[in-house]
Amino acid sequence: MSLPNCPKCQSEYVYEDGLLLVCPECAYEWNPADAEEDEGAIAVDANGNKLADGDTVSLIKDLKVKGAPKDLKQGTRVKNIRLVEGDHNIDCKIDGFGAMKLKSEFVKKL
Repeated sequence: MSLPNCPKCQSEYVYEDGLLLVCPECAYEWNPADAEEDEGAIAVDANGNKLADGDTVSLIKDLKVKGAPKDLKQGTRVKNIRLVEGDHNIDCKIDGFGAMKLKSEFVKKL
């Protein structure tokens, strides 16, 4: 059986220690069963709630949008979000505004 590379440093020298996998290069330990569940983009809202694809969120503060004639107002609802990797980790379409990328720290889950 081939063991996966370390999720932190991508080292191939991973070994088993009981139920955990251990990386000797960076000393990271993890449960392989938990790692399978956490695949994909992970994002949490301003209150610490875990977000998922398809969730509905609302903005917690006014956001200025570069090149747009008006700001996004606090309380604006955003339906059917999609999580992506990167600094702006939410892809969405805002009614009356269009396609937008948001940071999860500026939204709360409804």
